Amino acid sequence: MTDDPREDDSSRSNSNDFPSPDRPLNGQNPDLDGDGQTFLPKHNAGKKHETRYHNASVSMSVFNLGNAIMGSGILGLSFAMANTGIALFVFLLVSVAIFSIYSVHLLLKTADEAGALVYESLGYKAFRIPGKLAASCSITMQNIGAMSSYLYIIKYEFPIVIQSFTGANDGEWYVNGDYLVILVSVIVILPLSLLRNLGYLGYTSGLSLLFMVFFLIVVIIKKFQIPCPLPLPDTGNETMFSSTPDNATTDDDTCKPKYFVFNSQTAYAIPILTFAFVCHPTILPMYDELKDPSRRKMQNVANVSFLAMFIMYLLAALFGYLTFNSKIYNKIYKQHITLFHYTSYDKIM
Repeated sequence: MTDDPREDDSSRSNSNDFPSPDRPLNGQNPDLDGDGQTFLPKHNAGKKHETRYHNASVSMSVFNLGNAIMGSGILGLSFAMANTGIALFVFLLVSVAIFSIYSVHLLLKTADEAGALVYESLGYKAFRIPGKLAASCSITMQNIGAMSSYLYIIKYEFPIVIQSFTGANDGEWYVNGDYLVILVSVIVILPLSLLRNLGYLGYTSGLSLLFMVFFLIVVIIKKFQIPCPLPLPDTGNETMFSSTPDNATTDDDTCKPKYFVFNSQTAYAIPILTFAFVCHPTILPMYDELKDPSRRKMQNVANVSFLAMFIMYLLAALFGYLTFNSKIYNKIYKQHITLFHYTSYDKIM
């Protein structure tokens, strides 16, 4: 058997022309076959992106963000206006709205610069582990506070509304606040919290805002139906008429709106306005879910939502204050203006 040098050169050139890819030992890459070809690489890569939803429209995002802004504080805005005055209230509300929308701008800009749409990731990139823990704890506490305020209303105010419509006694189970909290948590809150796509929440957010529009319409209509001063019934509805502020000495003074008010209750009105536009924990998740997301598009969503909620806040506070004026200082109106108070007044009349 003779050695042919040309045959050796040919074999060496063939091996160099088609080098085999390096493969890890011990079968660490099972997707590679014996010839170095991959099985279904595109299929596996696509699977990684199937769980990312980017189909939330601009309108649904506006509904979601508006619902996040619209908290239970709207029920106490009339109380805040009564203790700050119309002019001071408008100034504070405008200031809070401007600072809030600018903070959203900074948040979106920071998220784009850092390349992270999760608050914990932003905290980690800024301050490592302490920043991540601080962001997580802050979001958790904010969500607990928001949910607690809604459940508080369901437990203490919703039974009164049910009684005003049905005339049920206090012993009925469906006017028991504890039962109502459990039912609402299991039937309403839990299913909504299990949704993986925030876009679907746009329908429930739109329904929630529709209820708030109805509440606003009731407040405006009642302004022109309820006389001032309010006539005091003989038996007295303590929840509505029991307390009157010290500075409401005469009927003329009671029914005259004030533009600047400073009293011991003004300090309690400031937090209501401060947290009126809190929605920042939901900004980045909505940005991530937005269809064809861009910072300008998300900023436009925020601008429309803030403007709509500002108008609703201002109208609800103004007409609620002009309806009851100083009578809004009682215990119930420090927190809420509910339908029951209007129906209770109609029954008295």
